[in-house]
Amino acid sequence: MTQKQYTKEAKYLGLHIEEEFGYAQAVKVNDTIYLSGQVSLDNEGNVVGIGDMETQVRQAYTNIKKLLAQYNASIENVVDEVIFITDMEAVSTAEVIKCRREMYSGNPVVASTVIEISRLGFPELMVEIKCVAKI
Repeated sequence: MTQKQYTKEAKYLGLHIEEEFGYAQAVKVNDTIYLSGQVSLDNEGNVVGIGDMETQVRQAYTNIKKLLAQYNASIENVVDEVIFITDMEAVSTAEVIKCRREMYSGNPVVASTVIEISRLGFPELMVEIKCVAKI
């Protein structure tokens, strides 16, 4: 039995943690893009929106859009997302729901799972969003 060969195309945001921890922000195989969990880090790797769930959600989706654009894709290509949060009540606010709809340009057509966890990679982080997109 021969193993099927495929090519991985990796993309990065240029953050120091990518090399430090040894991972790609996104990997494309055939017509599928797998995104690592995106958090509210800016271009310099600083946490954006400490204590503000809406700002952190917005920045995480902004990073998702940046990565997808590197593959000539958009957030509309997302078919599955997992949202890890540290405070279920904070993510259920009207502002966060409105923000998510803005990022998707309306009601998202995406399979979505929300999981509350005790902590993320940095203690200031409140949300991490992991996605799969098809192109």
